[in-house]
Amino acid sequence: MRSLRAPALLAAAVLLAAGDARAEEEKAWAFSAYAYTFFVPGDGDYVQPAVTADRGRLHLEARYQYEDSDTTSVWAGYNFSVGDTVTFEGTAMLGGVFGRTDGIAPGYKASLGWSKLEWYSEGEVLFDTNASSDSFFYAWSELTWAPAEWVRFGLVGQRTRVYETDREIQRGLLLGFSGEHVDVTTYVFNPDDDSPTVVLALGLSF
Repeated sequence: MRSLRAPALLAAAVLLAAGDARAEEEKAWAFSAYAYTFFVPGDGDYVQPAVTADRGRLHLEARYQYEDSDTTSVWAGYNFSVGDTVTFEGTAMLGGVFGRTDGIAPGYKASLGWSKLEWYSEGEVLFDTNASSDSFFYAWSELTWAPAEWVRFGLVGQRTRVYETDREIQRGLLLGFSGEHVDVTTYVFNPDDDSPTVVLALGLSF
């Protein structure tokens, strides 16, 4: 009986330690900060910063000039993920928008990955509380291939009202480089135009 008790106690200790490790992982905060600099031909260039904080299922975020110029939005959301070989990660969010544009915005973030291929999308429906006719749907999507962990390239598309454009949906190309805590990406929207829109993005995570 005593010979069976020691392995049982050892197994219980291992399970308890694993549970504690998972609990600590759930309690740990993860932070990120991004800055997208838009160079828009015939319009004013601008920077679009955002900061995020995640702890387990909880997602918090603040953005500036995302929905409109001189406009801030704050968000709270729920993280979830499924899959192993094919992975899906999503965040359902609700945001408040104030500044040049005021409103309420349900939104999402989602990514689907398989091997070196990944599809990413984020979007929101902004309900303008000052003028319902100004409500709109915003979206940004990327389809990328990563031949190595530190580099990726692919296609990008967006629908925005932050600046004036003749295209309802802008589309383009992207090239990104990633390190352990740093991500740098260049986007070129409407590359067939005489003066395409260029976006430089810098991201930090810690």
